[in-house]
Amino acid sequence: MWTKLRPHLLHFLAYGVLFAALAVTLFPIVWVLAASFKMEDSLFSGNLFPRALTLKNYERLLAETPFWTWMKNTLILCSFTTLVSLFATTTAGYAFSRFRFSGRKGTLMAVILLQMFPSAMAMVAIFKLLIYMSRMSGGLVGLNTLSGLILIYAAGSIPFSTWMVKGYVDSLPRELEESAYIDGASHWQTFTRIVFPLMGPILAVVAIFNFIAPYTDFLLPSVVLTGAEKYTLAVGMRSFIANQFSTNWSQFAAASTLGSIPILVVFMSLQRFLVEGLTKGAVKG
Repeated sequence: MWTKLRPHLLHFLAYGVLFAALAVTLFPIVWVLAASFKMEDSLFSGNLFPRALTLKNYERLLAETPFWTWMKNTLILCSFTTLVSLFATTTAGYAFSRFRFSGRKGTLMAVILLQMFPSAMAMVAIFKLLIYMSRMSGGLVGLNTLSGLILIYAAGSIPFSTWMVKGYVDSLPRELEESAYIDGASHWQTFTRIVFPLMGPILAVVAIFNFIAPYTDFLLPSVVLTGAEKYTLAVGMRSFIANQFSTNWSQFAAASTLGSIPILVVFMSLQRFLVEGLTKGAVKG
């Protein structure tokens, strides 16, 4: 009897755990979405689902706050960070995978060791570096500039992304490149015409990680950006709940809902490459 019931109980337990995990994951999303349509300015008042729906929070958000400026700054920051990181890590990962040169092993070890230290440890050094860059560039790159943030985020993502790209290129057969060399192709032609078109999955993974990281970060932009016109979405949204005696959680929820749309678009557009890029990148290292 137990032998017959055991598979059914295991299936029931497995589905129960999955549904519980799904409920825990979806609950904050449903709560914030419902709060964005509430009349009250609190996340904790009333029922989970509001009795009367209103769009006033969205109307006030778009009409009375610089939400579009925050969104524009955030998209510029994330897009250019992704492009810079893709260029740097794609070429570096390919070079580490295919070429043998002096200091290669030591550089790879140094790159991976950099991931052991949390970014918060370098906050003071980053701040002083940006001050120096502001003086040298006449304010074009440095404090209170999106270009300074782009350089910091792109440089910080290079170690991890380079290792992922290297692992993916390691899994590609060398015979493809050797055939191109026999036909007279240079290293650059082989990379751009043979290898690069095959790197779509890992490039999608790198793009997702490098787009999401600065989009959701609050600490670094809050330190670097001092002018309200340069605020990113995460920093700007804090103004809704920063006042001790006056908070506006409903507008905060509305901004969170609208702000999640670009992340959803990017992830849904590239998610089909995510598993392939991560698994192939883990084959060799």
